[in-house]
Amino acid sequence: MKKTIKTAILTLLLLTLTVSTAFLAYLHFFASDGNDLSGEWTAEIDLTKQAAVSAYSWLQDIEGVSLSLEETEAYIPELTVRVDRSFAQNFESSVTFYCSVSPESYEACLQTAYGALRTAFHDLLAERLHMAGYTGSTDEEALEALVVETFGMSTEEYLAASVPGLLPLFDTLQARFDGGGTYEITEGVLTRRFEEEGTVVTRTETCIRQDCQLILLEETGADSSVVSSDEYPVVYTLRQSAK
Repeated sequence: MKKTIKTAILTLLLLTLTVSTAFLAYLHFFASDGNDLSGEWTAEIDLTKQAAVSAYSWLQDIEGVSLSLEETEAYIPELTVRVDRSFAQNFESSVTFYCSVSPESYEACLQTAYGALRTAFHDLLAERLHMAGYTGSTDEEALEALVVETFGMSTEEYLAASVPGLLPLFDTLQARFDGGGTYEITEGVLTRRFEEEGTVVTRTETCIRQDCQLILLEETGADSSVVSSDEYPVVYTLRQSAK
């Protein structure tokens, strides 16, 4: 009886050991590695707040018209610019990345932003004209004709010249996001080394990997006067796993 129990216990231990070994082998060879970011990732950088503040700063200077930031924000739709980032992990060479801002996405965002500002400007212009005793039409076509007559250009051209900082310049976004080089991720820290014209610039950010999302929380060791906390977090979503 004792021998039977002993045999059963040994068999159970052996079976448990076998299952544990198989599971560890699976984790080692097949389970996803949190340090392996291989694939194509995309982030949507939200510029809505900046556009609203820039628009408000300019619109509130229209004489005799009262406007709040909240009222300005109501004119501004969601404005996002796409940033694409690829990671490649090859055990035979360096672990590399490349990142770029989508020019098409930026241009579409810029047009939408100035279209929203145009609507706000026309509404306030109509209000100002009524306050001044103007009795003519203030529909869209009439307002546009007044702008062209007054400034010698369309509303879009006038706004582009008057409010050039409605969104950050494309070059500014490129300076922040564009580039390529090598990377490593260790204990929640993503370190990227940009290779630019023979020099290497290192950028280190705390991050969290959650399945198909990579969340960059803040840049570590950065000069606070250079990197604003408003730039984080940035959430990248995995679009296509590397093959």
